[in-house]
Amino acid sequence: MIRMATTDVLAPFQWLNMPESAGGPLGVIFSVAFFRGIDQAEVVRRFSLGEDSGHESDFGGLNEKVLEFVNRTAGGSGGGYVGVFPAGEWCVAIEPYGWSATDHEVVTELSQGCEVLAVTRHDYAAEPSLEYAIDGTIVTGYRLRHPYDRYGSDPDRLNGFMQELGMELDTPENDVAWEDNHDTAIPKGFALMAKVTEEAFTPDMLTRPMLVASIAKR
Repeated sequence: MIRMATTDVLAPFQWLNMPESAGGPLGVIFSVAFFRGIDQAEVVRRFSLGEDSGHESDFGGLNEKVLEFVNRTAGGSGGGYVGVFPAGEWCVAIEPYGWSATDHEVVTELSQGCEVLAVTRHDYAAEPSLEYAIDGTIVTGYRLRHPYDRYGSDPDRLNGFMQELGMELDTPENDVAWEDNHDTAIPKGFALMAKVTEEAFTPDMLTRPMLVASIAKR
């Protein structure tokens, strides 16, 4: 019997699950990636393919760049910019209105010689997803609403943590179980990220100084 996650376990991550009408700080399209083994400057270099060394800014400055890019490109190319800052043993990369960190091709590039765990929320054209990659190989990944459909070189690597969070690791037998996966997918994805990295992605992180750079088109 899988132990269901309690509300308290997911509570710190509900701010990432707010509906569009509630106007959360990251909206309903964004990616967050944790990197271990490289520093801020290298994370920025990889996102920009060496074309942008970044500049110091804050979350407001990052959002301004993203808004300009989205208006110029009509939103079809993501947010165009990433903000990066250190958190313990990791560096955190935030892509407002972006999804490149969980693109299979991009995450394999980003993770060369390091470790990357990324989560994307996308309420429209793309499905929210999680990718865990090490040294250019996707170890495990899944669409957040379908944790029973995992893939990668070791798709069961995170199963212990996933079970602790009450995720259905087998195909649901009824609509109730599927609806629970659907409604709690985003906070469970970020709760899983916190278990792996031992660093919770919390709202106060958006107040930290960050290195902001453009994301190169692949």
